[in-house]
Amino acid sequence: MAKTSPAQFVRQVRQEMAKVTWPTRKETAVTTVTVLVMVFVAAIFFFLVDQVLAFGVRQILGLGG
Repeated sequence: MAKTSPAQFVRQVRQEMAKVTWPTRKETAVTTVTVLVMVFVAAIFFFLVDQVLAFGVRQILGLGG
């Protein structure tokens, strides 16, 4: 494997960074809100599934009270 000099490495990094397409502020905000909403939805879903399963286990084991 050929060794790359530090200067060559920096040039290559700059070339690759020039190819990067950075998201706009609006795209970042929309993506962030979307992720937060999906996390909330997933948390509610798993909470409900956990409650249903816990209820079922309590009924099966006779711990329903």
